[in-house]
Amino acid sequence: MLTDPMPAEAVEIARKRLALAAEDLDGNRVAALVGELADGWGVPALWEQVCVPALAALRGHTAIEVAVEHALSEGVRVGLDVFRRVPGRPLPTGGVLLAGAEQETHCLGLHALSAALRERTRGSLLLGPALPWAALSGAVRRARPRTVVVWAQTPVTGRAYRLVRFARDFPAVRVYGAGPGWIEPLAAPAARLSTLPAAVRACCSAPPPH
Repeated sequence: MLTDPMPAEAVEIARKRLALAAEDLDGNRVAALVGELADGWGVPALWEQVCVPALAALRGHTAIEVAVEHALSEGVRVGLDVFRRVPGRPLPTGGVLLAGAEQETHCLGLHALSAALRERTRGSLLLGPALPWAALSGAVRRARPRTVVVWAQTPVTGRAYRLVRFARDFPAVRVYGAGPGWIEPLAAPAARLSTLPAAVRACCSAPPPH
């Protein structure tokens, strides 16, 4: 375990605090809570025990539920992005490149991974959501990472054959699929990361780039 799990009582309180802030459409308060909780319990525990269940609980069935969901997700993103970030003093990327799969508009999990790496004084190059495969290939040629993590939220964007083809195009790069969208088996040399702690371990075990 990268961090100890949060006690059940702490999890319940944290989820309630986040939910109340989101219901008030107060993204700044959500972001502040995310930073506070990450400092107290660590990013992996916060993400897997608090953020993911809180986001999953919002179904978006009504207009106000959609607004609340947006307030929560945006607040979580901002809170993760500022966590352990020192302006003007970027961490070296450590040979890690993170990107959302082509047409994938949701990649909060990559923001959690980036924050968890900073927590361990490791950086990453986070290119955001919906990166076309050709653009990802170009980024790999330019940045020359050792590890690439591609996020897919749904099976529509989690195209296993495409990730495997990408991995075969770059045999010197360790390529991983992360997120719930990779439901089909990933053939070698690509592999799937099913938890945030596993993703952190994979990225931190990467050798330094050329």
